[in-house]
Amino acid sequence: MFKGCHFPPEIILTCLRWYARFKLSYREIEELMAERGVAVDHATINRWVVKFSPQLLQAAREHKPPVGSSWRLDETYIKVRGQWKYLYRAVDKVGDTVDFLLTAKRDKAAALRYLRQAIAHNGVPLKVTIDRSGSSTAALEAYNADAESLIEIRRCRYLNSIVEQDHRFVKQKMRAALGFQSFCTARATIMGIELVHMIRKGQVRPLPNGTDAEQFYAHAA
Repeated sequence: MFKGCHFPPEIILTCLRWYARFKLSYREIEELMAERGVAVDHATINRWVVKFSPQLLQAAREHKPPVGSSWRLDETYIKVRGQWKYLYRAVDKVGDTVDFLLTAKRDKAAALRYLRQAIAHNGVPLKVTIDRSGSSTAALEAYNADAESLIEIRRCRYLNSIVEQDHRFVKQKMRAALGFQSFCTARATIMGIELVHMIRKGQVRPLPNGTDAEQFYAHAA
């Protein structure tokens, strides 16, 4: 994963985890590294996040256990180049992350693309709870028709509060980042943030024991 890099893997991984876990800017991480005797530019740290976050998430998916069959689906907003984009996310009834997808639009096609990705990674749920979103309803109905599936569609804002609360960790980091300059950068960065969030929830643990930091580093082994 780190072949050809000028910095040791432990330095790269530490910067990645700090950025994804804490409300730190790239310049603040640059300063923290300088205090530890490591001279690394904030732009380099940004490139590491964009390059390695997708690879770490891919490795983590191999250790992610199945989620429950009752999902709570919702979307939230992320600002990219001054424009709002849409982050589809779902958790099961105990709060474990199902999947996530950043899309340019909030419509039936985007919701269906997310649903197919989530099902590919987790299997077909028995029921999906949504709010009054017309796009999510249309996507679920289209999936049921195309796949001859019988996913139960529930519309209940109260039951969906669990996923709305789960958005907070991601949204807090997004506010600290002050938006993104490109869609690709936003998508890759969110992968790192969501990975750290799953580790914190105890979902992705390649080691039988170990701290959250050790679990994160293990995905690069």
